[in-house]
Amino acid sequence: MGMTRPARAAGDWAKPSGRSLQTCLHVVGFLDLFGVSMIVPLLNHHVKSLGASPTTAGIIGSCYGMLQLFSSPIVGSWSDVVGRRSSLITCIVVSALGYGLLGVSANIYLYAIARIPVGIFKHSLSISKAFLSDLVTEDERPIIMGRFNAASSMGFILGPVVGGNLTELQGGFYITSFLCSAIFIINAGLVWFLTFNEDQHISVAPSSNNSSCNERITDITYSSLKPPNIENGIVKNNFTQSLWNQIVSASQKVLGVAFSHMWDIFLVRLLSAVAVMLYYSNFVLAMEERFEMTPRMTGYLISYGSTLGALAGFLLGPLSKIYKHNSYVMLLHSNIITFFSILLYSVAPKMWIVVLSSTFLAFSTSVGRTCIVDLELSQGGKHGRGTLIGVGQSVTSVGRILVPLFSGVAQEYSPCGPAQLGAVLALAAIFIMYKSKLRNAEASCNKVNSE
Repeated sequence: MGMTRPARAAGDWAKPSGRSLQTCLHVVGFLDLFGVSMIVPLLNHHVKSLGASPTTAGIIGSCYGMLQLFSSPIVGSWSDVVGRRSSLITCIVVSALGYGLLGVSANIYLYAIARIPVGIFKHSLSISKAFLSDLVTEDERPIIMGRFNAASSMGFILGPVVGGNLTELQGGFYITSFLCSAIFIINAGLVWFLTFNEDQHISVAPSSNNSSCNERITDITYSSLKPPNIENGIVKNNFTQSLWNQIVSASQKVLGVAFSHMWDIFLVRLLSAVAVMLYYSNFVLAMEERFEMTPRMTGYLISYGSTLGALAGFLLGPLSKIYKHNSYVMLLHSNIITFFSILLYSVAPKMWIVVLSSTFLAFSTSVGRTCIVDLELSQGGKHGRGTLIGVGQSVTSVGRILVPLFSGVAQEYSPCGPAQLGAVLALAAIFIMYKSKLRNAEASCNKVNSE
């Protein structure tokens, strides 16, 4: 039986009901990276303790990256088909299962099996970003995304500290794995409970007095919570849609993005991501060889950068106003700062120069991550948000596969080799942005003029 839902007054989505969904997703992002960052730094040590050779450990790591590469756009597109709420809860629960399996991985085979569900379904952050983009206007999107990244980064700062202390206990890795799984289960419960309560108040038939912006946000928000099947204000059950139809629809959305005009944006994302990952790929080893720093002191430096990156997320609001919501120019300037920061680090003769470069890099990468997502969503307006974010994450996964190879070859030349190669790639990203400046700048101007 269908049922109609009463309309909400104009602007209600700016009131506590809409904000509670945003707060929920910020907490989801924090808990997600808090749990993951507890366990990820311990994986290499654990897989070696199981008797795996470095080659075997590398193969398993590469397989995980490949799973992420192919599943990211499919899962993102799937969230456009079945709704954000269902897909987000599914991803969190299946990831919890994977991390729970790590807690019983007494041999290398169980370890490899445990990485499979996480490799396929660990896209909760991507879906959360798509969910958030459904809830806000285009001008608000960079600000909200910046806050989400900041909240997630706080979890990434605290997680390794907790995981490192738990590891010192007997059976510490297994305790950490089960705790990570429990955090993900709590996360799933949080999403189910809060979004279920929100669903009781969502309107799909706005009154004629509402602005077009409020209508758009209301309609999109409802479609985020449940699969859209609305006729004349009547919400019909849509759970009979077959899994095959969902897969076909998701695949069509992915292909639509893959063959779109957005190749330059995704290439800039790839080059920028690889540049930063190369910077960090041998950071601990390079600091030890160049400045005789202990891993502990280098860890403090990394945490310092992560903290600054989190703080930078809260500055995106004022920064976005200064740039008049022009994400393209913000991204270009952040990439320029990234290039000079990595280059400065690669030739730094003194430790204080490294700290200075890390400071600027933390801010530029935090701003750049948010702006590239906003550009993808703005330029790919006709495509589903989940699909666009999923494809973007898949592009980043390509970088994760390439970086170990590039870093190893560059280190044969010098401990600074990976950073120097990263600076070259960052410069290439700037060049591509400059070549496509007119098209992107025009799109940004149209966005401002449409206000």
